[in-house]
Formats: sequence, structure tokens, C-alpha cells
Amino acid sequence: MPTTIITGASSGLGAEMARQLAARGWDLCLAARRLDRLEALRDEIVDRTGRRVEIRALDVADDDAVFATFRGFRDDVGTIDRVIINAGLGKGAPIGTGRYDANRQTAMVNFVAALAQAEAAMEIFRDQKHGHLVMISSVSAMRGMRKTVTTYAATKAGVATLAEGIRNEMLGEPDLDIRVSVIYPGYIRSEMNERVSHTPYIVDTEPGVHAMVEAIEKEKAHALVPPWPWVPVGKALRHAPLRVVRRLM
Repeated sequence: MPTTIITGASSGLGAEMARQLAARGWDLCLAARRLDRLEALRDEIVDRTGRRVEIRALDVADDDAVFATFRGFRDDVGTIDRVIINAGLGKGAPIGTGRYDANRQTAMVNFVAALAQAEAAMEIFRDQKHGHLVMISSVSAMRGMRKTVTTYAATKAGVATLAEGIRNEMLGEPDLDIRVSVIYPGYIRSEMNERVSHTPYIVDTEPGVHAMVEAIEKEKAHALVPPWPWVPVGKALRHAPLRVVRRLM
């Protein structure tokens, strides 16, 4: 059966993607720091769907652990058909306000750790000669953002460019059937944003993730999700003056 690795799978968007992909017939390899939550999610999914679910504890900031975990999952199931690089961190502070520690941690988890995950995934895919790499970015990647989102948005722009670079390379590799998708979620309720008030256009977790999974299953190169309002908002963000961007986001 086809198998997907999802990182950051113990809660929020990662956990809901696991539920919805299992319901569509996917076996799963789930990784996150909180093993107890992964165990509960595994039991829930197996009870509901009967799909195979492998779990491993993983701190994505540990490079060696990333490679060991991905290789271990491959050894567990034989073939990895898709990897969803989802693990991320939402903390941050305005630049120059004395919280370099928070901004650095966000950069290391959201970009450097994503690079390690992409390396580990592509190592497997190159060996298999096929696979689907999915990078979870953010609509905030469309433009530079202010205040606590500045570093976060920069990391999400970085991973989107990283994924596009891999796609660009794969266009020149006719013997490799490796597809690359970048998903740009808008505001979807999750543990990461549960304390944020007055978030515009926010949708609940289940319908928001349904839109993500639809785009992933179609193997879209780029997808702003949910399409409404984020496709038109995304276009506006790309081209509007910063004074307008400040009002939109």
C-alpha cells in the first residue's frame, strides 16, 4: 500500500492530515517529539481505518535523528511514496527587540531542519527513483511580514524556494519520477495559533486540512489553501504595496 511520512504529526495540521490521508487509503509513518500523542493518534487511526501506522519520536532540530528516522521508516515499510515536511515552530519577535533566541530557534526548526528533512527524503526518493515531496509553507511567505511574524515568514519563503529548486532539478532528471509540491496554508485553526485573537479568514482544522489534502493528492506544484479567500489574497499580497499588505495581514 502507498505510504506517507508526516513530520510534526502529533497535533494540529499534521495529525489531521494523518487522519484524512488514512481515510483515503494511505499507510502512515508519523514522527514528532511527543511520542505519547503519536501513540494515541496511531491507535485512533488504526481503530477507524485499519491502516498501517508506524511511529517514531523525532526532534527535527537533531540532524542525525532526522536521517536515522527517515531511513528507519524506509526499513520498516520498504517503500516511501510521499514525505510531507510539516514540522514547524511559530514563535518569534520583532527584529532588534532582544529576542534573537526565539527568532533563531524558529529559523533553525522551520528552515534548517526542513533542509535536513528534504535531504533525507530525497536520498530515499533518488534510491527508489520515485516519490512525492511535499513542503508545507505558509501564505505569509508571499511577502515580508512584520512584528512577531517576520522571521517565520522568511523561513516559509525559504522552504518554498528550496522545494522549487528541487523541482527545477528534477525536470532535468528524466529517469527519476519525483514530484514536488509546495502548500501555502492560510489561517487554519491549530495549536500553533490557538492563542492568537482576531485572525482574519480563519477556518476550522478539518475543512482547512481537507483543502490541503486535496491539493497534496492532486500533486499540485503550488497551492494556496483553502482556495477561497487565499488564492485572490495571495495574488494581492504578491503585488500590492506594503501599505496594503499591512492591512491584509
